[in-house]
Amino acid sequence: MSSEQPSTGGLTPSQLADFERDGYLVIPNALPPTTVEALLAETHQLLDDFSLSEHPMTRFSTGEKSDHVGDDYFLTSGDKIRFFFEEDAFSPNGELLKPKARAINKIGHYLHALSPPFAALLDPALNPDLLGAGTSTGSVAAGHKESHPAAVARALGFRDPRCLQSMVICKQPEIGGAVPPHQDSTFLYTDPPSAVGFWYALEDATAENGCLSFLPGSHRWAPVRQRFARAADGRSGTEFMDNAGPQFPIGEEYGEDKKEGEGADGEYVMGEVKAGSLILIHGNLLHKSERNTSQKGRIIYTFHVIEGEGTTYDARNWLQPPAEGFTKLVRA
Repeated sequence: MSSEQPSTGGLTPSQLADFERDGYLVIPNALPPTTVEALLAETHQLLDDFSLSEHPMTRFSTGEKSDHVGDDYFLTSGDKIRFFFEEDAFSPNGELLKPKARAINKIGHYLHALSPPFAALLDPALNPDLLGAGTSTGSVAAGHKESHPAAVARALGFRDPRCLQSMVICKQPEIGGAVPPHQDSTFLYTDPPSAVGFWYALEDATAENGCLSFLPGSHRWAPVRQRFARAADGRSGTEFMDNAGPQFPIGEEYGEDKKEGEGADGEYVMGEVKAGSLILIHGNLLHKSERNTSQKGRIIYTFHVIEGEGTTYDARNWLQPPAEGFTKLVRA
């Protein structure tokens, strides 16, 4: 992100100040109920329609094992819609224990281009009837010119915001896996770091079903020490590698000396939100979620934006751009 003072179109000055202080921002009523319903309907249709007959049964591990995902089905998903199972959806013998729609951890990673309802969030001209006005003053409804995701990205300092991946994360009842503390820029690295997550709740996210938790302010002092990359030396798979590049975005507000008595063992703040809410997440921010042992699922949609101007995207990154490049955010 740019260190220059951004325009505040798309975010109020107080919202921008909160994001810069905490590294995350919760915006209630960012999507109107009709849009939430349409995105949920699309999600359920995708879950119902995909076929198991030729699926490699790739599981998505939320742990920090170097080999947690690395098969071709995963590595070539940057321009496709693919389905990744929960680890605990299988018996020790490899048999699926749940119906397929209740066994998927996530759908990714090109929903923002290949699924018309999700694509319309980035480019409302694709489906102007899908997206309506927000339900409260100051909301970020995708149909509003001054509060479209492109305008929000501009407010955060992006000059050329590009969406590089998108996912529906299901957090399935009873088996939704915990996600340990992590930074999104570890997985979506640019030089210098620039990733920001746009995280939309399509169902209520609560303490019971595994909502997000954040370590406020950690984006200022927590460096991106590792990168999640394709394995070196022509080997298949993925690995975590030491980050030899910049570990913070450009700006005097960043650095390990900004810790100010805070620590990685500090107190996480729980982010319970209602359906329709948007959470913006800085790429350096430490955040996590707990396992879902409840009977209530937690479907969310998230896409990540990186800076397309003045940054370098490395060929070792696990996710590589499609032939046409990463998707520009189009302002309504």
